[in-house]
Amino acid sequence: MPHLNIILTEYEDLYKMMTSKTFLPYTLLAILFLSTTTVGLAQKKDNATIAKMVASYKTEVRGPYRDIRWFCKDGTTLPPQERCAEKGGVQRARYRDEVIALGNSNHIFLGQILSTTANNDFWDEKHNHSRLKQFQMQQFLKAADDGWVLRKAQFYRGAFQAEDEEAWGIKFYEWLLADANRAASQFFLIRQSAKDVPHAAETNVAQNVRALSKDISDNVPSFMELRVKLHGQPERSDIEKVKAYRTKNKEKLSAEMDAKIADLLAQMDILYSPIDVKDFDGCVKTIGSETKAGRALSKFIDNYSNTALTKVKCQEIAVAALTIRTEMASPMKPAARLALIDASNRLESLLIREAAEWKPTSLHGNMLKVTCLAKAAAAFGYLEMWEWEQLSGKLLMQTGDEITLSKLERFAENAQRSVEWSSGMIRANYDDVIRLYAGFEPLAAGFVDDRVRSSILLQLGDVVSDVGDMFASHAGFSNRVMNIPAQSSMRGLNSGYALGELVVTNRSPDDLEISGDRIYVFNRPPSDLKPVAGIATVTEGNMVSHVQLLARNLGIPNAVLSAENLNSLLPFNGRKVFFAVSTRGTVVMKPASDMTEEEKALFSKKARSEEKISVPVERMNLTDAKILNLRTVDASLSGKICGPKAANLGQLKKMFPENVVEGLVIPFSIFREHFNQEMPGQGKSFWKYLNDIFTEAASMRKAETPDAEVEKYVLAKLDILQTAIKKMPLSSAFQAELRSKFKEAFGKELGQVPVFLRSDTNMEDLKDFTGAGLNLTLFNVLEADRILQGIKDVWASPYTDRSYKWRQKYLLNPENVFPSILIIPSVNADYSGVLITKGVSSGKSDEITVAFNRGVGGAVEGQASETWSLSNDGHTLVTPAREPEFTTIPATGGTGKSYTGFSDRLLTDTMLTALQAMAGQLNEKLPATGLRGPYDVELGFKDGKIWLFQVRPFVENKRAAASDYLRSITPELDGSKKVPLNAKP
Repeated sequence: MPHLNIILTEYEDLYKMMTSKTFLPYTLLAILFLSTTTVGLAQKKDNATIAKMVASYKTEVRGPYRDIRWFCKDGTTLPPQERCAEKGGVQRARYRDEVIALGNSNHIFLGQILSTTANNDFWDEKHNHSRLKQFQMQQFLKAADDGWVLRKAQFYRGAFQAEDEEAWGIKFYEWLLADANRAASQFFLIRQSAKDVPHAAETNVAQNVRALSKDISDNVPSFMELRVKLHGQPERSDIEKVKAYRTKNKEKLSAEMDAKIADLLAQMDILYSPIDVKDFDGCVKTIGSETKAGRALSKFIDNYSNTALTKVKCQEIAVAALTIRTEMASPMKPAARLALIDASNRLESLLIREAAEWKPTSLHGNMLKVTCLAKAAAAFGYLEMWEWEQLSGKLLMQTGDEITLSKLERFAENAQRSVEWSSGMIRANYDDVIRLYAGFEPLAAGFVDDRVRSSILLQLGDVVSDVGDMFASHAGFSNRVMNIPAQSSMRGLNSGYALGELVVTNRSPDDLEISGDRIYVFNRPPSDLKPVAGIATVTEGNMVSHVQLLARNLGIPNAVLSAENLNSLLPFNGRKVFFAVSTRGTVVMKPASDMTEEEKALFSKKARSEEKISVPVERMNLTDAKILNLRTVDASLSGKICGPKAANLGQLKKMFPENVVEGLVIPFSIFREHFNQEMPGQGKSFWKYLNDIFTEAASMRKAETPDAEVEKYVLAKLDILQTAIKKMPLSSAFQAELRSKFKEAFGKELGQVPVFLRSDTNMEDLKDFTGAGLNLTLFNVLEADRILQGIKDVWASPYTDRSYKWRQKYLLNPENVFPSILIIPSVNADYSGVLITKGVSSGKSDEITVAFNRGVGGAVEGQASETWSLSNDGHTLVTPAREPEFTTIPATGGTGKSYTGFSDRLLTDTMLTALQAMAGQLNEKLPATGLRGPYDVELGFKDGKIWLFQVRPFVENKRAAASDYLRSITPELDGSKKVPLNAKP
């Protein structure tokens, strides 16, 4: 059991009672108590219960603890007045029973005490290092909320000792950093954790502070609370607390005690004094002056000390820090690596101070500062080294006196990428714990912002914004967003315009009630977003996810912005606004009351109705209800016998037989045949029930019933329908045929090969509507009964709330939806994603866009994917992956979750070249089938081989692309125009 060691330790008294002669007869009863208690502890707590626990601990003198014990090296625990038999015991608090239970049931650890924690438990690799990150989160919450769960318990004497925590921290990091690969691949997380986990080597100053505080409290009892604070959780703000105590008690203190407090304050000033460059001498001694890192630090000390120029100091810091980063995997003792981690954190603190004083007075100066701080971001782990290699060549300084606007635009774009990738690193590493804690503690949502503001990224973001503003000024481009600051951080993803209520929130989008007539600004896009009027997110996910493709298809304006922009927009929550994104990414947002007549004219009902299209049902063949082998299907059958997924994959099977799996197709006709059955409790067939819904809806519209009421009626009826479909009996003839065709196609009986069940409707991939991701795909289903149930679940999926709303937004006859089903064996891909045979951002037809993640289902669900733009001029990294969790599909069926870091790129140059070649073949072969490009292809790599899973047209919104208004808000760029490098900001 995961935390049995904790449970046994905390129940040490019970164990002693059980094993004593006096209570031996009651041993069985005690064991029963312990086992039933342990089972009880495993019951998961809901967020409301945890929130109550947190609230109660804030008011408790002991907080999450129940008492103090000695924890001895031999495994025993003793009351505080006793002593362990051998040295090395630790005195600390024991957790309350319910705190232990929470750790076991929810993997949430409140009030963690480190000194007796096992290294592996704290590193918590199996849970994506959750326990370590929770410790950091609680340090943040303690600072933000007056101690948080330790509000009273921070003065609970003996709960834990600073020296014990520090000693544990040193041993933990020496254990952790003994592995060179781990030190390099997890550099960011380890370095960040070292800011929070106590591990400072004992110094005379720290000893003096503790000794003096003890001496004072022994003579002046009222000082005891401060003494406990200084011993347990010392921090810089304690200086002011000691000063306030001295002032308040001046008349009561003897001359001797007053002098001791003065001495204590002097020692605390030294302990918390700003970083001195000479502090790095100790690091050089630890790692060795002959090592590359030692030489780099020695050179830094000399150069930093011998210059008065702030920009030179900043550059020297960046260079030294980058050398530290690259040397982490070199052979050295763990203590040396820890010294380098600490030196890196000190260098960042020093750079934050120096960069604040570096105030460039020209475009050239700002560009130089961007390059320097972006390099520092890589040095401090916010960028991986391979990412910096991709970016650094694009942030080279321009020579001469001028720069063209096109070159300045590229520099500004890449500078913005350095900020987005870097801040994305923080979010990607901590988002799981933020979401875990935000469920019961709203303050947790501020963790990333706090981390960014205490890092060099704040300075980097400011200077990148300055460069962006200078480019916009000279180019005549300008975002116009509610007059908020730092608007150059915003950029458009999908062009379009919208009018609606603005909803701005830091909450998870999964907790929001989404309305189709509102404009949403949130941290990340949900994978199953219902239709909305407009979207802006801090993390864009990726540009080729199903949500992004649907937004692009429907002309829904979509933009990415910074966390600072989101916070600036919070005061406008609830306002009715006009929101537009141009074809070149310019963003406009203004109060609806400020709209021009041209902008008001964009929202006539007539213009909207003309955009809708009909699902073509007249050419469908619903007579031959037989299961098809994928080899017999091709693109000519799309919309007639089956949907485009199956038809186009069958076409690919003919063209690329080695790159496409075997498969079966359940056509429209089998679905339609089953709909002739009587629907339970309705006295009519499923088919009649479905058609009656839309007949009644048409009557309601004719009677001028409000659209909201019509939609409410339809959705309620469809909910009944989809529930009934899931319980619908499958005909015995169909089941027999499925078993026979399954063995014929896959070589094994139904239930012995895991398969994907993919919904494939006639309303997908129409000329002007993609329908991407609206209906159900079931991953890696193995058992025969689950496959049979899965067929019904897929048939029901077009009638969900979300699927209907997206269809209704674009289709005139959304009731005429017929699902077919594609059944293909699972490919446990190493990497999977999407290929678009067009530049998604640039719009160029001679570019290719690819987005991939580890595992299966990459890119399509809105993951922060590794995205590349491929052209004859080379490969450009658009975004690195920022998704630590990925899906795997075991041979036993179902799905698994694994975690990854970002230290290595996913797609090698060889893989990118292979994708480019595959795109070329698709462009060459597919037009002859009637399937016109550009193409949207789902595919994956397994052991270096490309597997094709789907191809469909890449559909964009013609209205948005052709809008005169959208073109008007972004003037054409005169890329040859020259800008003086000495231009003033």
